[in-house]
Parts: sequence; structure tokens; C-alpha cells
Amino acid sequence: MHIFITGVGRGIGREMALNARARGWQVTGTVRQAGKAPDGVAELLLEMRNLDSFATRAMHLAPVDVLINNAGVIGPDHQSTLDMDFAGFAETLSVNTFAPLAMAQAVLPHMRAGGRILTISSQMAWMGYAKSDRIAYRASKVAVNKVMQGLATDLRDRGIAVALIDPGWVRTDMGGPEAEEDPERVAVGILDIATRLDVTQTGQFLHWTGQKRDF
Repeated sequence: MHIFITGVGRGIGREMALNARARGWQVTGTVRQAGKAPDGVAELLLEMRNLDSFATRAMHLAPVDVLINNAGVIGPDHQSTLDMDFAGFAETLSVNTFAPLAMAQAVLPHMRAGGRILTISSQMAWMGYAKSDRIAYRASKVAVNKVMQGLATDLRDRGIAVALIDPGWVRTDMGGPEAEEDPERVAVGILDIATRLDVTQTGQFLHWTGQKRDF
């Protein structure tokens, strides 16, 4: 099993890389700074904002069984509908929405039927919320949900399954110390999904426990 995870330097990405190694899987992970990947992980130095570099950097990948789009940003300090840092909003969309699709396109030549693509979304993407805090982040996750739903449709006939993952509110640098979920438990849950996901579930939005959730 070869799993490729973006953003393994910290947080859920790091925990997924560590657990995947413990399962005996081959792991490749992207980092922004050299030396940040866990031991045993093949490190790929990559800036997630530089979408044009993805295909070139992925050119020499071994065949990939699972891609997990994990890398993301919370967005700019000013991101309300009444006070928006639009450059920061654009950067948030680039990393959280455009990059997962660009990475999927870069990895697909290395993925056979039976491959799986998981993208870390957020409970904050749920359209049932009328909350307006962190609206750039929320909007970027809503957008990536739709993009990946479309990718699932386009890859179904190739036997490649695509799913969105809601990790909950996790105790990471992004989530903060008051968050409810332990990153190691969440990482294990996501990898468990990755082992069993197939095209019968493609296009779904799943809680990290495996339960299907609404968009």
C-alpha cells in the first residue's frame, strides 16, 4: 500500500503519516520545509500555492493507492462578509480548493483502478450553518466539497473512489487546545476509511468515524 499525504509536517497529516508507517505502508508526504516529515516518510518538498509545480514534482512517484489531500490553511485574519481580506481569501481558495484538485490531477497518472482519493474538508462547510465567522475558510471547504463531488462522478467509471472527510474539531495548531477531537484518533479513523472506501461510496461526505453526513 502506497499512500500519498499532503501536509505531513504537523497536525492530522503527521499523525496519519505516523500511523500509516506503523501499518507497514509506504508513505510519501509533502512538506513546506525540508526535514519536517516523520521518520520513514518519503519527503516531497512542495509549496501548495504553486499549483503549476504539482505535476512535475509528482512525475517520479511510485504507483499510488491512496491520495489524502490534507494540507490546508485557516485563512486571513480579516475574513468576515463586512471586512474581507480578498487577497487572503484568494490564497485560502488556492490552498484549500484549487490545490486538492490540482494534486488529484497530478497523482492520477500514477493511480490504477481501485485507487482512492480522500480530501479533508470541515464540519464548517455544512450548508445548514448560517454562521459567518471564518467565512473564507468555510467557503473554501464548501467549494472543495463540490469540486470533489464532481471528480467522483468523473472517476467512477475508472474505478477510483473519491470522498470528503469531516475530521471534526481537532486539537491541532489550527484547531487549538480546546478542540474536542484527539488528532491521533482522527488520523486512525481516516486511514480506516481509506482502507475500505470503494466506488459504492464515491462522492460522499463522511465523518472521520465513517458515518455518512450531509453536505
